[in-house]
Amino acid sequence: MLVKRGIAVSPGVVSGPAFVLGDDDARIARRFVRASAVDEEVDRFYAALETVCAEIAGNRELAAEQLGEQFGQIFSAHLDLARDPLLAAEIEDLIRQKSYSADYASSIALDRNAKRLRSLGNPYLAERATDVIDLKKRVLSRLNGEDRLALAKLTSPVIVLANNLTPSETAQLNREFVLGFATEAGGHTSHTAILAGALEIPAVVGLGRFLNDLSGGETVILDGNIGEVIIEPDEAAEEQYRDSQARFRSVAQRLESLSGLPAETQDGVRISLMGNIEFPEEADHCIERGADGVGLYRTEFLYLGQNQDPTEDDHFQAYSQVVSALNGRPVVIRTLDLGADKIPGSMEQLVHRGANPVLGLRSIRLSLQNLPLFKTQLRAILRAAIGHDVRIMFPLVSTLLEFRQAKMTIADVMEDLEEEGVPCARGLQIGMMVEVPAAVMMIEEFAREVDFFSIGTNDLIQYALAADRGDPSVANLYSSGDPSILRLIQRVVSAAQANDVPVSVCGQMSSDPRFVPLLVGMGLRQISVTPHVIPELKAVIRQLTIADAERIASQAMSFELARDVESFLNSELIKLCPDYLR
Repeated sequence: MLVKRGIAVSPGVVSGPAFVLGDDDARIARRFVRASAVDEEVDRFYAALETVCAEIAGNRELAAEQLGEQFGQIFSAHLDLARDPLLAAEIEDLIRQKSYSADYASSIALDRNAKRLRSLGNPYLAERATDVIDLKKRVLSRLNGEDRLALAKLTSPVIVLANNLTPSETAQLNREFVLGFATEAGGHTSHTAILAGALEIPAVVGLGRFLNDLSGGETVILDGNIGEVIIEPDEAAEEQYRDSQARFRSVAQRLESLSGLPAETQDGVRISLMGNIEFPEEADHCIERGADGVGLYRTEFLYLGQNQDPTEDDHFQAYSQVVSALNGRPVVIRTLDLGADKIPGSMEQLVHRGANPVLGLRSIRLSLQNLPLFKTQLRAILRAAIGHDVRIMFPLVSTLLEFRQAKMTIADVMEDLEEEGVPCARGLQIGMMVEVPAAVMMIEEFAREVDFFSIGTNDLIQYALAADRGDPSVANLYSSGDPSILRLIQRVVSAAQANDVPVSVCGQMSSDPRFVPLLVGMGLRQISVTPHVIPELKAVIRQLTIADAERIASQAMSFELARDVESFLNSELIKLCPDYLR
């Protein structure tokens, strides 16, 4: 039994077979063949192996001819390995004795041999393990061709284990077959983590290296509440899993009863709880959980996983679905936050992948440099907003000039629509996300020009603390409770209050129940969160008084270290609502 602990990013407790996507991207899920098809499967394996041997022999001759015989010998060693009768017999035996498919039997046997070589403690033999993995890739490629089993082609429920998942891959996960996922890399606020919450798929990230010892098909227990993954659990772990599942369901049922109640403190102060969404269908989740509206509609996922840009009508249909579902409740649509790790196929040539992509061309910068793309989105928003409470928000604004240029673009689009005779909404509230320390330093000036602020803590923490939000090696530095972050938030809230500008928080910090009393105590009366946590946050708010919240905020602001802040907030949460903690 292998137990790995990482960062819990989406709640739920699930168990199922592993589907492994390692660095080599050549892991195969466990598949079986009928007894009557075993001979055919063995023949398929040997045909693939013979093709691989022919390829290696061809490479050997080419290398010897063009580079010299010594280079040809490299491929001779590979060919000897491919033609090893004991190795072939081991694979054939797995097919015949266990009815494994040829690809799964090959994956199991070759991974096993690579592991043996690595465990011998001899550097030379450890290097030969790489040759075995290379052979595995070749054999699996020949067995599966272009139809190698991939995430999009799953046909049975699995738990996905990967080094990492891109936002595009995560957005396309099929919830019917993906019970949960866990990754070696990633952090609490990585885009993959955010998407896991949006999809309501239990997930753990930042587990560190562990995939090399897995082949796929192993039984896995994934606990997205505490950030634990168990490979090949023993009987005691299985029993604990069943207890955890039952406890999770019990708490979820109790929290569900709060969905229809207002997020109101015990002394009668209403806190507006809005939902963060990625996909149009999540609008229904917001309504079901009792959200007061959508405080952050991330729109870039219209682009991810596509090889061409969405049309104006694609945008219009997505926005119309959301505003109709919200039925008069406010919807804050954030303009495109593409760039960094969210680069669609249609923009590969446009966006330079530098050493520091989060500091490159992204978000509002990308939109302002690509006005046709920007205007297409704005046209759709203005059309969909007719008769609805829709607000436009610009991401990653760092200068007043950027905000003014973006507002001018909206005016230009309105003029274009008017000239074309296309109906559109006017007088929409226009706000900005506060995600860059430079924006905080100029917050009083911004407050004179915006209709509202929304503090995006994910990027604000990353930029302020110089800690990559998706890098587990600096996870100890990336902290919502860092005193510097609390002071940045307090400065924004104070400037907003002084200028009578509404302000909310929409980063993952606001979805963490530990931080809700702190945010309320700092003066925030609106927060936007992942929809599935709304009932849990209502439970916290309904146990709170404003005096309690202000006391908690005052004490938290007095600490000098993030760990002291978080420890204090943990203890206060336990006092407030122990019955609702998962």
